[in-house]
Amino acid sequence: MAVIHIFNPEHDIALASNLSNFTAPHAARQLRHDLGYLPALWAEDGDCVLVDNVAKAERDFMRLVHRPFGRFIDQTMLCTLNESFRRVVPWGWDRALRAYLLRWGFQSVPTEQKLTTVRRLSHRCKAASLLAELQTEGTTGQAWVGGSPTFVRNVLAEQRRIVVKAPWSSSGRGIRFVDDSLPESVERWLKNVIKAQRNIVVERYCDKVKDFGMEFESDGRGRVTYLGLSLFSTRNGAYTGSILAPEEEKREMIGRYIDLELLDTVRDRICQRLGELYNHRYAGPFGIDMMVVRGDGRHPFLLNPCVEINVRRTMGHVALALARECPAGSVMRVEFIDHTYKLKIQQ
Repeated sequence: MAVIHIFNPEHDIALASNLSNFTAPHAARQLRHDLGYLPALWAEDGDCVLVDNVAKAERDFMRLVHRPFGRFIDQTMLCTLNESFRRVVPWGWDRALRAYLLRWGFQSVPTEQKLTTVRRLSHRCKAASLLAELQTEGTTGQAWVGGSPTFVRNVLAEQRRIVVKAPWSSSGRGIRFVDDSLPESVERWLKNVIKAQRNIVVERYCDKVKDFGMEFESDGRGRVTYLGLSLFSTRNGAYTGSILAPEEEKREMIGRYIDLELLDTVRDRICQRLGELYNHRYAGPFGIDMMVVRGDGRHPFLLNPCVEINVRRTMGHVALALARECPAGSVMRVEFIDHTYKLKIQQ
């Protein structure tokens, strides 16, 4: 069965709103318009990719990987697809995308109940729980879930330095760093988040040395497959780029800080635990963001094994796909130039 692929980078914001009639912010719409061709990197023969502008997508994809892709379509072409195109594979599933597809006549979309399950699995309390389960010698990190500014102040009094996160948000927008005392501006933000999303997640601050992640795929039947490491960079919580390299080279880079046996143990525990959690609940790609952090005398560096769980495709999956097309050691960057987002490969 042929597949329609969709890049909907507004997904995290749509999850937070939980609305069927949702209008994405301008930046998210621009990102979707400019990089809508990305699913062509993993689409199979016979599949198609939905984009805003077919000619632009064909041109930008060819410029990126120096090969054509079989079929880009825009929304006006959706109604012309034959019966074989019944499966939709987006960046991530949410109520807004479901409503959009229904308006264009597609009935083979997840039920509201299934999307509610995906949203619950995307709540940051799941990352907090997994973080606790992954703790072992050589790891660090602690997170709490509460429902009031008083709860946050109490954690801050104990920890002195914390990270406060909205249950659902995107690219650092729902994150605040707090030292010593709770500013009035942060307290107002907290109250608004709790009113809209019912609770708040607080993490003990870690002194980050390096961002990285692991990418996975769930079959929805209890099996989770590890796909590879993702070595990426961020600025103000937002993704900026990834290293494109073979798995062994990426392992060697992380191995300068963290025992690789520990890394493998964490990987295997994630596959087991999330295989159980996602069984009959979620099928598709997901990624877990991690950090190397400064440690103590016994461990100069420690592993924070679960900073975020992204129950969707990630830029790490994009990097894994591009690594098969580009020279080892290249860097994939997303840049905003002349009011346009561009994916660039630097060697």
